[in-house]
Amino acid sequence: MSAVPHVDDPRVRVALPELLALRSRVMRAPAPPVVSRAARSGQRPGRLHGRGMDYAESRVYQAGDDVRRMDWRLTARSGVAHTKLFQEEREGRLLVLLDTNASMRFGTRGRFKSVQAARVAAMAAWYAIRGGDRVGVLAFGGQRQLLRPQGGPRGALALCGALATWDAMPPGTDESLSAALQRAGRLMHGASRVLLVSDGFAVDPAAHGRMLGLVNKAEVRVVAVADPLELAEPPPGRYPFSQGGVHVDIALHGERQRAEFAQALGSGHQRLGALAAQLGLRQRTVDTTADPLDAIVDLLGPGRGR
Repeated sequence: MSAVPHVDDPRVRVALPELLALRSRVMRAPAPPVVSRAARSGQRPGRLHGRGMDYAESRVYQAGDDVRRMDWRLTARSGVAHTKLFQEEREGRLLVLLDTNASMRFGTRGRFKSVQAARVAAMAAWYAIRGGDRVGVLAFGGQRQLLRPQGGPRGALALCGALATWDAMPPGTDESLSAALQRAGRLMHGASRVLLVSDGFAVDPAAHGRMLGLVNKAEVRVVAVADPLELAEPPPGRYPFSQGGVHVDIALHGERQRAEFAQALGSGHQRLGALAAQLGLRQRTVDTTADPLDAIVDLLGPGRGR
């Protein structure tokens, strides 16, 4: 697959219509848990039990809301169903930490890793707003951008638009994961959950300490995006690669040659997996041909745990 694609090719460029269309897929998935939103550093708040909480505000009704907390007066005035939120139910915040380094612009099957990462981020956003969370995204690497968390469908729409816009911009220089985590720690904007989406090539020795600091502030989950060629030793053959207009054919016939190639190509995924394992973080691997929804539900949905 070429690294210098046609701009309209959705396999190699993030397409906004595709990210918006993912909403219908997500809406058919098991609903996220409805939890209280008490602000406690480094913890997800627990489930609600009973009444007597202070009223905070009302928002548009979302699937899964308790009908006993309907704001009937505002619903009658506006013609749109609204739910009351109480002091302990203030919306949580999910911050997607998205890798946009040059290594993400690679793919041999399905799509580029950068496109799959955007699909993961969009699905996470559509899923999180079902549970009442605000959603935002911090891009690191070639793009160093921040979209502050916003609530409801408007927040997911803004995130999808940002992903498509950033993907079309000229990339800057690469950035290490430790530097990205340092910025994330300063720009959390009250996020109670962080979803790291990366191929792992940005993982550096300092990332462990930075990630530990982030884990003390929020619930962190990891999605490793990988090309199938990075996950298994390739069969014998010749493999064409294109980078910056330069085309190279790599011949992989011998067992040792193929093993060394697989080790080099899969080193990012291995480093990211090792980092998550060392810190006890929940993680899932999504290759460039897969549907990311199962991974999103597993990490953000019912039954998730530390």
